[in-house]
Amino acid sequence: MEEFDLTTREGRFKYFGSVDPIEGTKPKVKEDMADLQNSRKDFLFEVDSVGINNLSYPVVIGGFQSVGNFELATSLEKDEKGINMSRLIESLETVNSGGVPLDFDTIKELLSKLRGRMEQNSAELTVDGKWFFNKPSPGTGLNAVANADVVYSAAFDGESFTRKQFGMTAQVTTLCPCSKEISEYSAHNQRGNVKVLIDIDDSAELPATYKEDLYEILEINASSQLYPILKRTDEKMVTERAYENPRFVEDLIRLVAYDLVELDWVKGFELECRNEESIHQHDAFSRLKYQK
Repeated sequence: MEEFDLTTREGRFKYFGSVDPIEGTKPKVKEDMADLQNSRKDFLFEVDSVGINNLSYPVVIGGFQSVGNFELATSLEKDEKGINMSRLIESLETVNSGGVPLDFDTIKELLSKLRGRMEQNSAELTVDGKWFFNKPSPGTGLNAVANADVVYSAAFDGESFTRKQFGMTAQVTTLCPCSKEISEYSAHNQRGNVKVLIDIDDSAELPATYKEDLYEILEINASSQLYPILKRTDEKMVTERAYENPRFVEDLIRLVAYDLVELDWVKGFELECRNEESIHQHDAFSRLKYQK
């Protein structure tokens, strides 16, 4: 029976089944290795998008550091077998300065580098993350950090954006109009989620406050807002505001849509409102699509 020196890590590894590496016959130097991805012949079809996704990577959104979930891809020509996927991460690293700033100037720079490094016709990106921002309570003005989910999605062909989208999901309060109407006192209310994905008009100027502007639209049309800190006087204000502004999910989506249509940098959008019903086991939702 083979003896093992269990006082050493190598001995313990072998005791648990590790074996010595073999000599091998395949090349160990990069220049001598076969590069299958760069093979060229007729591979039958062009590929619209090929790349990586579910990549967690540090980002900076509105001055706060956060974590982004990335999808990075390029096109692939018919006569090429594959892309060099390591170059996707290498390109991402070039715009990382304590996190990738999530703004469309940085995204355009990244997509241009991706397209060039991969020697492809187009490149695309989708990244979602949590946007943190300071939000004071409505009466006492106590400041604390709130958040909303955001998503950036873009495609670039070397000349311009062929897709330029920004999305946001905000949480709000909704109070049921019929519950208020039929009840002797009180009315059921719940947390609602308002989600929008906007097609941005690249010929219009995108305001520096586009995130704040959009967040306000999603919130202000609801029965009331959510806050990270509420004192008693704040809670009274928030509760009474909800009672004064009852909203069906159908009401909310139409009010939000009206404000979105009036923004000159918006050329279209997909909108969804969902209420986590407090007196049912199901949710209520409404969806709306609009193109100018």
